[in-house]
Amino acid sequence: MELLSDIILDTVLDCLKMLPFLFAAFLLIEALENYSGNLLGRIFKRIGKAGPVVGALAGCIPQCGFSVMAANLYGGGIISLGTLLAVFLATSDEAILIILSNPDRIGEVGALVAAKVMIAVLAGFFADLFLKGKIETEKVYHGMSVPCGCHEKDTGIFLPAWRHTGTLFLYLLVFTGVLNLCIEILGMDRLSALLLGDTVFQPLIAAVIGFVPNCAASVILIQLYLSGAISFASVIAGLCTGTGVGLAVLCKVNSHKKENAKIAGLLFIFAVTAGIVLESMEIFIGI
Repeated sequence: MELLSDIILDTVLDCLKMLPFLFAAFLLIEALENYSGNLLGRIFKRIGKAGPVVGALAGCIPQCGFSVMAANLYGGGIISLGTLLAVFLATSDEAILIILSNPDRIGEVGALVAAKVMIAVLAGFFADLFLKGKIETEKVYHGMSVPCGCHEKDTGIFLPAWRHTGTLFLYLLVFTGVLNLCIEILGMDRLSALLLGDTVFQPLIAAVIGFVPNCAASVILIQLYLSGAISFASVIAGLCTGTGVGLAVLCKVNSHKKENAKIAGLLFIFAVTAGIVLESMEIFIGI
């Protein structure tokens, strides 16, 4: 009982330290989404062949709002498959915010974002060059969209920011507590071994976890990474398949089930391939 009490206390204190930063970050993100969302939507409609680059840059902004926007635009035939994949692959949901709330790990944000953007751009151009017409079906734009369910009308930015902060805090509290307990019982080496640590197969496990359709996936993955249970390559693979609710929204706005399944399959293939390449570099080159 004493061990459990210590774990709970340490977990609560660690998570409480993140609250002020998370709330401030969500306020900024809500303002960005409220005041630039329409502008970005218009840009997406006009970008043409540069879609994967713009999509990757938009997707790397924390939160799942841009992946939802991309799903709606793709469902209406406004953006290409490559642009959609670029947004999805670059999306990291709340992972970046969690790293930023750990001052001693802030330096790792640049590497994570750079890797995700590079993977997203390459995959996006590959899809537009070699898969165009093979996966995409004919679309009709009706001028309607499916929201992500994260916002309410006329609530401003403070209430949504507080709601996001509270939700993320609860996820962090639960998953951090469970992770700390597992580390105490199993030990870090054993936990890493169970997750196929130091092998090229760990990115595959992480990519499967990434498909969980909410921010829980990004919380699990980033906490495992920060604790040392999974590698940089694996967290990249997991976050590449983690589209927030973007993939779920795509299934609502696009009635072609086989096409949606193929897009999910492409996400998985690109994520796992990137993860295995990075893992191989870490193992054999020692970067």
